[in-house]
Order: sequence, then structure tokens, then C-alpha cells
Amino acid sequence: MTTGLTGFYPVICTRDVAAARDFYTRHLGFTTTFEADWYVSLHRPDAPHYELALLDHDHPTLPEGHRVPTRGGLLLNFEVEDVDAEHRRLIGEAGLPELLPLRTEDFGQRHFIVGAPDGVLVDVITTIPPTEEYAAQYTSTTNET
Repeated sequence: MTTGLTGFYPVICTRDVAAARDFYTRHLGFTTTFEADWYVSLHRPDAPHYELALLDHDHPTLPEGHRVPTRGGLLLNFEVEDVDAEHRRLIGEAGLPELLPLRTEDFGQRHFIVGAPDGVLVDVITTIPPTEEYAAQYTSTTNET
């Protein structure tokens, strides 16, 4: 990019903007920053730079030929401090559909996946130390420019 990036967030094209809004606000802690019947902008109050938008899949702001709802194929990762507590809350208490059971991965995650509206997958993750086999595959995450 030739200018400074001032924002980046996914926009989910949805069949039901209100139902999607309700899911992300009720279960994942987002709040609404803008709402119309065709578009909702969400952010996390504890981390306002974490944003998500929902767009009616048939809205004319989308180019012709691309006005289709999301139908799976999208995985949203939510990294949390305590994945076991989130599992109890989202699966045990809220009864969300568990698509991948809680498990520990050698590559450095403990996680589970729930289903969201429009076939979106929500992967809830706590980062853990990877096994020795995977540790060498990680690179530094510092900004070196």
C-alpha cells in the first residue's frame, strides 16, 4: 500500500443482517457502531480496533454477479485467554453447535469451532507452546522494515 493503512476488517455478506448481528453481539462480545437494515458495523468495546461488518448480500453496493450470501468457506479466528472457559460458555451454556470439539494441537493451539450464521465457522483459540517439531517452523512476529 502506498499510504498508511487505517483499518482492516472482514465484511460478511449475509442473508439475515439482524440474525447475524444478534449472534456476534450476544455470543462474541461485539457492539454495534452503525446499523441500517442492510449493513451493520460492529467492534469490540475492549479492543475497538477489532471490527466486523455484516452486509445484506443483495445490496447494490456489491457489484452485479457478486450479490450472493456467504455459504461457508469462511473461518474467523478468535484468540482468547481461556479457551476452556469459552467452551463452557458457548457450548455448555449457550448451546451453540460444536463443529470441532475442544482439543489441543501440536502446532500450538487449544481450540474448538462453532457454527455461526451463513455457514461461517468461528474458531476459538488459546495459543499454547507448540511441540518441538512445530516450534522451529514459527518465525518472529516483530515488524522489521
